[in-house]
Amino acid sequence: MTAGASFGVGTSSSGIRPGPPVNPSVLDRPNDAGCAIEITWEASFDDSRGRGIVNSYSIFRSLEAVSGFANVATINSGRERYLYVDEKVEDDKRYFYKIVAETGSGAFSDPSVIGPVISSAQWFHTDRYNMLFALIIVSASVLIFISMARKGKELYIRPIAGLQAVDEAVGRATEMGRPVLYIPGILDMDDVQTIAGVAILGRVARKTAEYETPLSVPVSRSVVMSAAQETVKEAYWDMGKPDAYHPEMVRYLTDDQFGYAAGVDGIMLREKPATVFFMGAFYAESLILAETGHSIGAIQIAGTAMTSQLPFFVTACDYTLIGEELFAAGAYLTDDPRLLGSLKGQDVAKGLAIAFIFIGIILESFGVHWLTDFLKVN
Repeated sequence: MTAGASFGVGTSSSGIRPGPPVNPSVLDRPNDAGCAIEITWEASFDDSRGRGIVNSYSIFRSLEAVSGFANVATINSGRERYLYVDEKVEDDKRYFYKIVAETGSGAFSDPSVIGPVISSAQWFHTDRYNMLFALIIVSASVLIFISMARKGKELYIRPIAGLQAVDEAVGRATEMGRPVLYIPGILDMDDVQTIAGVAILGRVARKTAEYETPLSVPVSRSVVMSAAQETVKEAYWDMGKPDAYHPEMVRYLTDDQFGYAAGVDGIMLREKPATVFFMGAFYAESLILAETGHSIGAIQIAGTAMTSQLPFFVTACDYTLIGEELFAAGAYLTDDPRLLGSLKGQDVAKGLAIAFIFIGIILESFGVHWLTDFLKVN
């Protein structure tokens, strides 16, 4: 039979009729977005287990129980159990199916109607309750710690040397009468590292305003320039030094990667900043910038989640924030209860994840698989 051919109740063919498929069934595919029906059956007794005359199985579909059947698929024989997913159906419509076994000579088994079945979308994926469980734990821990922070409870955060050195680095620039140079990476504001870098800039700007230290922020994206200008301006207003702020503190250089690196190097060599911050996303220009800063004797504090650039910063800078330390800097420097609570809640979730890993290893070693099965995501 060919695809698209109609199939009626009284159809017959010459040759030896094979036995029909065993235990055919249809059901709406579970845990999906709809528009899919699963058809399952077991091999005919005349498949490879019997006379071996069955060559294939044809599946027919119709909106009616007695007529209008059309071929939707042909499956080769040779297995004990079969599964076909019909993804060319519409939700909320009743469908009927027929499955027939066919021989190489064109003979086919007696058909029987299966159905009706209606496809629909499910609200929940029942095989992913483990993810719901994890989401509840993470959300609950974050909310609990935010509540604790708002009530004034002191939350312990591991000391990060690079962040502890911020005040010292700005103070050193003040003593030397030289500016602070802040570089918030080379990516736009849609990158989370740039957002973290601009957040840290606010703390640095407060210190430069307090100490009346010159601040220079060259950027490579126009949107970052606008965000950085507002951040620095707000910081100077908060410190009661609005007259000390100048829009020229934040300046746009170029979107070009190495053009930007050359421009920043020129600023370093001309202005001789005493302190340089690298906070954000960096690529191949990282070593060029860090080496230039090192050559002028500046204290350098870097932070990035770009793993390929971390070795260069670690080598050429005095302090380096590695990976998530960059994202934790906002909570560390501002003491905002929401940021602190979120940070502590995430740490608890990570601790539980590590505990589950070790417990799972121990259980698997003794042949117990229930935790592995529970955590498996389908």
